[in-house]
Amino acid sequence: MQDLQKIQEDAYQAVKEVLAAAKLREGDLFVIGCSTSEVSGNTIGTSSDPALADVIFAGCQKALQEHKVYLAAQCCEHLNRALILEKEAAEKYGYEIVNVVPQPKAGGSFATAAFRMLREPVAVEHIRAHAGIDIGNTLIGMHLKEVAVPFRNRIKKIGEANVISAWTRPKYIGGVRAHYNTD
Repeated sequence: MQDLQKIQEDAYQAVKEVLAAAKLREGDLFVIGCSTSEVSGNTIGTSSDPALADVIFAGCQKALQEHKVYLAAQCCEHLNRALILEKEAAEKYGYEIVNVVPQPKAGGSFATAAFRMLREPVAVEHIRAHAGIDIGNTLIGMHLKEVAVPFRNRIKKIGEANVISAWTRPKYIGGVRAHYNTD
């Protein structure tokens, strides 16, 4: 039996750690990929768990709301890794909205939870997020901006799932004479 309170707290703390390191600004995008199968100790895609997704979503969303950062929930490969986010965020970034509603076995339980719990959820096919967290080896890299900086969380697992995080930075251009803003 999973300790749901611990899983929710670990999700909250893991996202908070990335937010602190990434120094995101209000309105930035944070992508989350989550396999509830992996969290429960099973192989990705085999044991989708909507109740577990709700707990993880609540922890992640709490941290993101405290920083006023938009959540983008990555769907599974059955929906081509589309993303669920607030309509406001999709419009702000100029992302084309597509018509699909995730389900636990077609999109994944985490994306389904996001679709249910966001104020005005929509699906988009592609984003360029400022940071993100991958819970259970879901491969969020395709949705990050180009220069991703790996981040080592103190929380290495949520349930039984590996946690991998990254934030992004602007590209460094120029040569030996170039100076960079380190803020």
